[in-house]
Amino acid sequence: MRKLFLLVLFLSVSACQTKQVIVPAVVRNVETTKEVVVERTRLPIIGEVEPIYFLPMKSPFYARIDTGATTSSLDCKDVEYFERDGEKWVAFKLINRKSGEEHIFEKKIERAFKVRRAGEDEKRTAVKMNIKMGKETFSAVFSLADRTSFDYQGLIGRNILTGRFIVDTSTSYTLN
Repeated sequence: MRKLFLLVLFLSVSACQTKQVIVPAVVRNVETTKEVVVERTRLPIIGEVEPIYFLPMKSPFYARIDTGATTSSLDCKDVEYFERDGEKWVAFKLINRKSGEEHIFEKKIERAFKVRRAGEDEKRTAVKMNIKMGKETFSAVFSLADRTSFDYQGLIGRNILTGRFIVDTSTSYTLN
């Protein structure tokens, strides 16, 4: 009986070991995966507050970097909605609190949406802005907001961060 038990135990253990042998599968595009990893490690590292330029304005706005925000937002004044060529547009004034520089923008509305805030929902309009962050100039969608009660006039969300920057919250002003 003991021999039978040892034989069953031996066969069980050897069967388990056989199942654990992993035969590598053919992996295609390994070089592509490596290139993506290398590319991501070359992304600039930014901090929790960075300068951003809303073109054609000359002075930087300081923006809070928020990886939890889906869409970036900016502080604007004198918002007026109108129609142009059958499309919805918005005019607004952007005033840099630090430099006093002002500019009036007229932008086609990209989308309208609701933002959940404590107590009530806030209706927002989003427009595409030409911006410069660090050495890169590009267009990105910003929601128009009243950020007068916030320290920073801009908020940079994932729509800008993803694929462009790595965020290190222990630092700030890395893009000067």
